[in-house]
Amino acid sequence: MARAGLTAERLTRAGAELADEAGLDQVTLSALARRFGVKVASLYSHVRNSRDLRTRITLLALEELADRGAAALAGRAGKDALTALADVYRDYAREHPGRYAAARLRLDPETAAASAGGRHSAMTRAILRGYDLTEPDRTHAVRLLGSVFHGYVTLETAGAFSHSAPGTEETWPRILDALDALLRNWPAPPAPSGPPSTHRSASPSTA
Repeated sequence: MARAGLTAERLTRAGAELADEAGLDQVTLSALARRFGVKVASLYSHVRNSRDLRTRITLLALEELADRGAAALAGRAGKDALTALADVYRDYAREHPGRYAAARLRLDPETAAASAGGRHSAMTRAILRGYDLTEPDRTHAVRLLGSVFHGYVTLETAGAFSHSAPGTEETWPRILDALDALLRNWPAPPAPSGPPSTHRSASPSTA
């Protein structure tokens, strides 16, 4: 393949494909150079190093996921929206395991601010408009949904549930039912606990 055909975008997409095929930890400039039939030095005009390449794959995955999520949420609210977004993450992880792993990587603050990560938070908050939550409970719920969606999908794709019954196809909708029920019946915050009372009864009047 001609070196003139190399671009940062092309290398990023090739790296994303390699991540899906072999795992994100296998994505290196050396592996990518072999894929294109060129020397590693030919890639440095487009990406700085393997870490830069993985960061680009992370940004690509976040963008793809955000686009799919936005399309899935269109016209939906409440539990329908909750299920639609959850299914987007799960389906993407199954289709693109390497890219999904990249989407979970931590970005530096400046890169994260310019990424599609904010769109994901906004989509989750859009779901919560269908439930009677106010701050700070809405933020607690955003964290809960992210933890459940990504925690379950990560364990499932790693095969953690493959040797026990019931199957994951039965468990997944039950989890979403439970999340919907929880969001509709969100617990009230605990009453603040103040210091022990120092009030003393007044002495009887001697008038």
